[in-house]
Amino acid sequence: MRFLILALITISVMGAGGCRELGGDKLYAIHLDGPPEDSTWERALPRLISVRGGDLHRLKKLADVDSDTVHTTTASCHHGSTLPDPVEVDLRAFYTDHSLFLRLSWRDATRDDSFMRWLFNGVAWANQGGLEDGFGIMFDAQGKFPRFSCSYACHIEDFGVSGANFHAQNKMRLARNGAWTDLWHWKAERTGRYGFADDRFVDQEGMHGDEPGELFKPNSRFAVTNQEPFREGDEPLYDLQGEPLKGRFVAPGSPAPGYMTDVPQGGRGDVVCRSEHINGHWVVTLQRKLRTGDPHDVVFVPGDEAGVSFGLAVMDHTLNQHYASRTNERLILLADQ
Repeated sequence: MRFLILALITISVMGAGGCRELGGDKLYAIHLDGPPEDSTWERALPRLISVRGGDLHRLKKLADVDSDTVHTTTASCHHGSTLPDPVEVDLRAFYTDHSLFLRLSWRDATRDDSFMRWLFNGVAWANQGGLEDGFGIMFDAQGKFPRFSCSYACHIEDFGVSGANFHAQNKMRLARNGAWTDLWHWKAERTGRYGFADDRFVDQEGMHGDEPGELFKPNSRFAVTNQEPFREGDEPLYDLQGEPLKGRFVAPGSPAPGYMTDVPQGGRGDVVCRSEHINGHWVVTLQRKLRTGDPHDVVFVPGDEAGVSFGLAVMDHTLNQHYASRTNERLILLADQ
């Protein structure tokens, strides 16, 4: 097993052609003979990515944030200078002969993984209304976007927003016909609790699962009869273990999930994960085969010096506001020397 050591700002790797310098805005994955252990990650080559423009989940909102600036469902890199400080995300990567391993860690003082949870007070169920943390990684799998970043790939109904200023509702899609991007979407409760990140792709029509269908369904008696869920008088159908609640004794203080997740089989479940919230940080480790055979999955090629461009967005207790990267990041799998 061999490791690169981070020294000052640049890294040099000895190869057959001599010493070469590895530039910035790149995440390097190093080959291992087997899956990385916890101690292995501490010796990995980190890449720090600043994501900007979201709204931190705090007990008290920042007083100097313009609430109109942090508007709903927009590419956050366009929000302007009055926003909260950026969030630094530490990315590290390894690969084996068969799989890529990608670890993300970032500071988040509030662990938000109780999305629309229910609580039983001994008499009735009440919905607590919580949201969840999350992130999305989008890969330019076809190499069609020369300045690819999270902001470059975000679009609204009428036009691509790269370099634009706007206030509008967002439907995430691509403006270019025939292009698509690979999207890995982690949600702290709805996917993280079940050990996967939702494997999707984005094209001109919008976002799609690698296999069609809705994975997330309201845990709600009202929803079954097409009523608005989570209102007063509604109640959950299943407990946290997915067991039916009807006719069972429920102790006061018992919780129940707001949504039930159908854990995907096949291509939509290609990205497996382990999620932990430790000492005020999320640490999420992803694993996916280098080549899945799915026509909408990015292929990772060891030794490809160009690598794959990607963008990153982080969500903090929200469904529609996010911190986004705006640098042209690339993931490169270094050839085994």
